[in-house]
Amino acid sequence: MKRIGICDTTFARYDMAKAAINELKMHAPNLEIIRRTVPGVKDLPVACKKLIEEEGCEIVMAFGMPGPEKIDKICAHEASTGLIQAQLMTNTHIIEVFVHEDEESNPKDLKILAENRAREHAQNVIKMLFKPEKLTREAGMGMREGKPDVGPL
Repeated sequence: MKRIGICDTTFARYDMAKAAINELKMHAPNLEIIRRTVPGVKDLPVACKKLIEEEGCEIVMAFGMPGPEKIDKICAHEASTGLIQAQLMTNTHIIEVFVHEDEESNPKDLKILAENRAREHAQNVIKMLFKPEKLTREAGMGMREGKPDVGPL
């Protein structure tokens, strides 16, 4: 049984992990899902690394919702850099699923974006684990998680 790590934050304004877990269970009910929640995005890298090294997860999804302020953008960048470093240290994919609060001005639209991005990245995880050839067929197709695809050139 494949183990999937899910790591999210209390800072986020929407439970993206719940949406992703629902999507994962719909498409691959035999997965073992291990969830950890941390305060903020800068806490994600070590939590994800621990899911890989201590819990044996084969892939991890990291969910964050950075705020709109300059400091939030800086923290998101630092967290992203840490997630990349954790991937390199463990030779394991960590799928970063961030939704910045200023991506949508309307809270209802922000909620829809967060839900869709979480679910579409969960579908990507399924493809990475079970159908990598499908991702190869989708290369260069201008696909976007959470928003409409832009299509190929």
